[in-house]
Amino acid sequence: MLHYAVVFFIIAIVAAVLGFGGIAGTAAGIAKILFILFLILFLVSLIMSLLKKK
Repeated sequence: MLHYAVVFFIIAIVAAVLGFGGIAGTAAGIAKILFILFLILFLVSLIMSLLKKK
């Protein structure tokens, strides 16, 4: 999932450099959502792992 966030971030950067503002904004928004989702899932798995060890 983090890989997809990075891919959309790179697409946003390339689109912004080429002047495609709408595509860049959309790709940046998708990258942000995927990154936040990745962080949430990472924290949940970390907490579950810590609770399972006890």
